[in-house]
Amino acid sequence: MSNNATSLIHSIPVDPLTGAIAVPIYQTSTFIQEAPGINKGYDYARTGNPTRQALENLIATLEKGTTGIAFASGLAAIDAVVKLLESGDEILAVDDIYGGAFRLFTHIYGKFGVTVNYVDTTRAENVFNAITPKTRLIWIETPTNPTLKISDIRAVAAIAKASGCLLCVDNTFASPALQQPLELGADIVVHSATKYLGGHSDLIAGLVITKTKELGEKIKFIQNASGAILAPFDSWLVIRGIETLHLRVKQHCFNAQAVAAFLQSHPDVDQVYYPGLKSHFNHAIAAQQSKGFGGVVSFTLKDDTEEAATAFVTSTQYFKLAESLGGVKSLLCHPAQMTHLSIPAEKRKAAGVADSLIRLSVGLEDAGDLISDLQQAFEKIKTRQHSVKKPVAHI
Repeated sequence: MSNNATSLIHSIPVDPLTGAIAVPIYQTSTFIQEAPGINKGYDYARTGNPTRQALENLIATLEKGTTGIAFASGLAAIDAVVKLLESGDEILAVDDIYGGAFRLFTHIYGKFGVTVNYVDTTRAENVFNAITPKTRLIWIETPTNPTLKISDIRAVAAIAKASGCLLCVDNTFASPALQQPLELGADIVVHSATKYLGGHSDLIAGLVITKTKELGEKIKFIQNASGAILAPFDSWLVIRGIETLHLRVKQHCFNAQAVAAFLQSHPDVDQVYYPGLKSHFNHAIAAQQSKGFGGVVSFTLKDDTEEAATAFVTSTQYFKLAESLGGVKSLLCHPAQMTHLSIPAEKRKAAGVADSLIRLSVGLEDAGDLISDLQQAFEKIKTRQHSVKKPVAHI
């Protein structure tokens, strides 16, 4: 990873005006013009801001694309990509999809005549067979949230190109430290920069990166017209997070591999989902298209009930129960009641999100401490009974 890390660190510009080694935060809403339409490259902060531009250039370099566009959230980034479509168009999407994307596709864009066909994209032939004359966008996550399914980006990209479709890859779980979908044939990459790119659980942000300048200009137009921009300070926070991305991701991967191996050997665990395990379906593809397997591990309990999962996720000490992932501190969640609550139970279970499935965001603590924490949680749930209220809200 050293060459990538070197390139990354030295692609962050030094301020040409002052020599500041950190990118300045241009906390301004507007810019003085010399004459109408004559300015120093910026006129209004919704359209462009130097701090945001530094982040956008940085992520374009990292993902080996032409254009980066920074948004107020990951869902705002996804929303901008969907706005490339028209009424009557169809999205072919991975079945094990982030709940927020499912909600956006189904409950928002369904009203405007955009249809979605959910498919198991872990087999490229499923994608080929599901293409229709209305398909305009293929949407995959790899690894997926939360069952860590792996799709062959190069194979799906070839199908998209032959069918005249755009391929968008949600690269949030891998991050550009591990995987560059544009180099494998994708047209668009999206990130929830809230996760590994920011890396410290202190911001909300989204990014879109395009392979071509033409596609990038379309997304930038949509952003300027719709207004979901990332603020200067949050842009600066993402830049600061990216500076240590390669180092953090390397440790996330190391810890997650250790945790996955422990879970695979535990008698109370039914299945473990982690691309770094040789038992994982498409492990070989993950090893081929990625430089590592990421920091997220999911598993199901042999007691496949919400009650058992709830007992477990409320029994850990280092793993904190919370939405989101990708931060320094380890987190865990119960997708059926949290991140994927908006997906109907039958669709959720069909995609592999069982009632007892638990998602771990393995942080940067000592791997031995994290394993000990999981072990004590297994022991604790054997002896205690839980009575909890059902959740009334979700993200």
